[in-house]
Amino acid sequence: MEDFDDRPSKSELKREMHELQAIAQQLVDLTPTQLAKVPMPEVLEIGVKDAQRFKKEAKRRQMQYLGKVMRKLDPAPIVAALAEFDAASAESINRMRALEQWRERLIDNDGALTEFLDRYPHIDAQPLRQLVRNARAHKSGAPKALFRFIREHIQ
Repeated sequence: MEDFDDRPSKSELKREMHELQAIAQQLVDLTPTQLAKVPMPEVLEIGVKDAQRFKKEAKRRQMQYLGKVMRKLDPAPIVAALAEFDAASAESINRMRALEQWRERLIDNDGALTEFLDRYPHIDAQPLRQLVRNARAHKSGAPKALFRFIREHIQ
């Protein structure tokens, strides 16, 4: 007679299925370029591309199908690839925030320009000063031009 304690409970199986569907949803949300970088079997790739085209009920059923397909796979490489995209995205967001903070400080604070030039001595001060002056004078497009200058000159 079989021991029932060795089998996972129905709740555990359902939880596992929802986790796999969540991973599948992350795959569906990727761009085609990102999707091409994720290691997965062809059947899963086709299913994900189909799900990207579907709407409402068809998409819901497709997501269940993708969860079923993923039960037969080791999701670790897929999860690792998704984590890399998340890390790259977070890094990009943090970089943009830092650049925006520099722009705001340069516009709002006279001492920030000196600090910025001390920190990045390779930057030509004259065009930067002109961009800061224009941004402080509220000229149209000046804050955006200042941001672009900062982004291009800080590595």
